[in-house]
Amino acid sequence: MIPGLLVSAPASGTGKTTVMLGLLRALAQDGLAVQPFKSGPDYIDPAFHLAAAGRASYNLDSWAMDEALLGAIAARAAGADICIAEGSMGLYDGVATRGRAGFGSSAETARRMGWPVVLVIDAGGQAQSAAATALGFARYAPDLPFAGVILNRVASPRHERLIRAGMDHAGLAVLGVLPRRGDLALPERHLGLIQAVEHPDLEAAIAGYATFLRDNVDLAAIRTAARIGPAPPLGSLPPPPAQRIALARDAAFSFTYPHLLEGWRQSGAEILPFSPLADEAPAPEADLVWLPGGYPELHAGRLAAADTFRAGLARHADTRPVHGECGGYMALGAALIDKDGTRHRMAGLLGLVTSYETRKFHLGYRRAVLTRPMPGHPPGTALRGHEFHYSTILDSPDPPLAKVADADGNPVPETGACRDRVSGTFFHMISAEP
Repeated sequence: MIPGLLVSAPASGTGKTTVMLGLLRALAQDGLAVQPFKSGPDYIDPAFHLAAAGRASYNLDSWAMDEALLGAIAARAAGADICIAEGSMGLYDGVATRGRAGFGSSAETARRMGWPVVLVIDAGGQAQSAAATALGFARYAPDLPFAGVILNRVASPRHERLIRAGMDHAGLAVLGVLPRRGDLALPERHLGLIQAVEHPDLEAAIAGYATFLRDNVDLAAIRTAARIGPAPPLGSLPPPPAQRIALARDAAFSFTYPHLLEGWRQSGAEILPFSPLADEAPAPEADLVWLPGGYPELHAGRLAAADTFRAGLARHADTRPVHGECGGYMALGAALIDKDGTRHRMAGLLGLVTSYETRKFHLGYRRAVLTRPMPGHPPGTALRGHEFHYSTILDSPDPPLAKVADADGNPVPETGACRDRVSGTFFHMISAEP
C-alpha cells in the first residue's frame, strides 16, 4: 500500500477542490508520483485530478463498491509515492442512510483506507470558533485518523493569529493558512463544476493553485502526515460488456467512471471512441455502442442535426446492442426539450421524451435489479449506481429495464427502458453486486 491522505471539509463550498488541485500539482512538481482518488460518486472531479497530477483519478465508494472492488481500485496506486483523495460534501455526509456496508461518506473512505483527514476550514466570519468546529470533526469519530487543518479565506495576519490561538488550545495541527482571494473559484453550472475540457485555461489555473498552495501550506508536514492503511482484499475491476465497444466521447457525453474503462481495457476490450457532436457514426465493427452521461441538453440542436450519427446508431441497433446512461439515455429517446421549451429530435430508438423546461432535481444512490437484459448483465442482476440530473420525463412508453430503488429501498419511478436491442437508465452504473 501507498501512504495517503484525504482532503475533506465541514461542507461543500469551502474550497477543498482548489486545495486538492493545488496540492496534487505542487507535490508532482516536487518530483512525487501522486495518485489521486475521489471519494463518492462524483464523475467531474476526476478529470480535474488527472490534469493536475498527470495520473488517472479513480472513485472510491463505500456504498456502491464491495471490499474486493475497493481493493482493486486502490491497487491503481501501484508505483505512486503518495495518494491524495478528495472527499465529497462534508466529511461525515453520507448520501445513503443504510446500504451494503456503509453510508457513502468521505469519513468511511478515509477509515477503510487508513488515510488521515486534512480538513479544509472556511475561516470567513469566525476566529477561535473555527477551532471548535474542527475539534468537533476530529472527535466525532474517535477511530478516524485526523492529520490537521488547512485554514481557507483568512482575512489578515491578526485573523490568522486569533484562529491559530484557538487551534493551539484545541491541540490541532495547522498545516496551512490560505489568504482570502477572489480569483480561486472554479467555474460552475447547475450540476457543479464545469467539465475539465470546458475550462478556458485549466493549465494556468492549476499552476496558479499550486503556487498559492506552495506559498501558504507546509508541504513537508502534509507528506509526513500521510499514512499507510490496511490493504483491502484485492479483487478485480468490472469486466467489459462486449469485446469492441464504441464509446461516445465529447462535450455532450463524457461521464464514464474511470474504474469501468480501466476494467474493460484490462480485460482486453477494445474501446472505439466517437463524437456524436462531430456527427460521427459509431465504428461499424463495434459489438456494442455505449452512450455515457454528460450534457446533451446544452448541445441538443447539434445532436438533432447529426444525421450521420443518428443513422449509424440505427444501423447498429438493427443487429447489436446500444445502451445509454442519463444523458446518453435521453439522446436515445424520441425528443429532448431544452430549458427554453424548444423540442429537439433525438435518435428515436426509445420512446423517451425528456424536458428541462420544468426542472426537477434527481439525486442519490440507486440499486437496480434488472428485469430485462442489459449489455454485460442478465436479468436478475443487481446493479449499484448513482443518479444526478434535472430533467423530467414527459413520456416513456417502452417496457422498464429494472426495478429501481434508492439507498433506503424506496422505489424510484425512473426505471430505465428497453426496446429490442436498445436500453437506457438514468443512473450511472458503478458496480454489479456479486
